[in-house]
Amino acid sequence: MHIFGIGIHVLVALYFAVHVIRSGQQMYWLFILFMFPLLGSVVYFIAVYLPSSRIEQGARKVASVAVRTLDPGRELREARAAYEYTPTAQNQMRLASALLEGGNAAEAASTYEACLQGPFSGDLEIRFGAARAALACGRADAAIGHLRTIRAANAGFRAEQVTLLLAQALAAAGRQDEARVEFDHALSNHGGFTVQAEYAIWAAGAGDVDKARALEAELRRTIGRWTPQTRDLNQPLIKRLNAAMAALR
Repeated sequence: MHIFGIGIHVLVALYFAVHVIRSGQQMYWLFILFMFPLLGSVVYFIAVYLPSSRIEQGARKVASVAVRTLDPGRELREARAAYEYTPTAQNQMRLASALLEGGNAAEAASTYEACLQGPFSGDLEIRFGAARAALACGRADAAIGHLRTIRAANAGFRAEQVTLLLAQALAAAGRQDEARVEFDHALSNHGGFTVQAEYAIWAAGAGDVDKARALEAELRRTIGRWTPQTRDLNQPLIKRLNAAMAALR
């Protein structure tokens, strides 16, 4: 099939060539795409484009949820076994993450703290995990300390998540005015669904009815545009939002 004398496979190759340049891929892909437009496009799609696309990321997320649903303790069992067999720093980090995801926040927090005592003390990903675990087990001040350290080291590291978690940690520590500042910062600089929902939940709990309802109205519009699959993936957060708003009524 041709469009204005140009084969569809050539147009596809041109599309992927633009992707090569914009995403900073190796330039030899341009040679492959233009020398073998049909076969080259297929190879590029499978090897480069699909793994970095939202389609692939969404599929991985769904698969991960399915595995956790069918065998929720699998990752923790495997992580613990791996660390007991080979107690490396990498396996210790994996164990800490599995403990946190498995709901054992207290053990996860102590495991993350142990990770930070070694050669990975400057690893911001580990410190972020330590902050999450600390907040989950009720150690809000420790979480705040970790998050402040992350922000001082690299303000761009997980900026939205750090800001949101810091707001929640400040709220848990009873520092509501500071929490509001962080929620406002997250909303103005990021403003995704999770930020809006967590802000609305906090506002409802803090008695800021106007803010909670204004955010809820925007959230309902967003949810109304979602596919059923997206709603299912976000169901835990939606349930928390519904509960918070029901308490206001």
